[in-house]
Amino acid sequence: MRCGVFCGKKTQRMSTNNNHQAATYTIPLGYRKMENLHIVFWLFKDVAWCMVWRPLGIAMIFPTLIISIVIAWRTRQFMSELCHNLAITIWITANSYWMVSEFLGFDSWHLVGDLTYKHLALIPFALGILTLAFYYAYWKPRHRNELETL
Repeated sequence: MRCGVFCGKKTQRMSTNNNHQAATYTIPLGYRKMENLHIVFWLFKDVAWCMVWRPLGIAMIFPTLIISIVIAWRTRQFMSELCHNLAITIWITANSYWMVSEFLGFDSWHLVGDLTYKHLALIPFALGILTLAFYYAYWKPRHRNELETL
């Protein structure tokens, strides 16, 4: 079977490769272009963070985060894609909070004991890990034979 996503709907086609049936996952060109643009925004955000270019870094949060949400929404019918794309969205959220905390100078303020406000980024980082743990430890083992399990 050949499975792809088009306008948020699954499509199925037969595909053969060397007389063997192989499951493949295809991505429409429009989605791929959006994913590639997402990477560009993400890199600009992180370069701005590294170079302490505050306005650019903060401005790049929005397109980076919005596109990651759109990608997660568009791939929601595939649990493997949804979980990984949600983890990416959560990662960008954590990463952006950490960047803003450094830019605005509250990253080193003490919250409790040795924990600083920068350490609050661990909450979304942990949520991203839990999202992937759910997929790999719970969902995938229970759906081994489903095409959506990549």
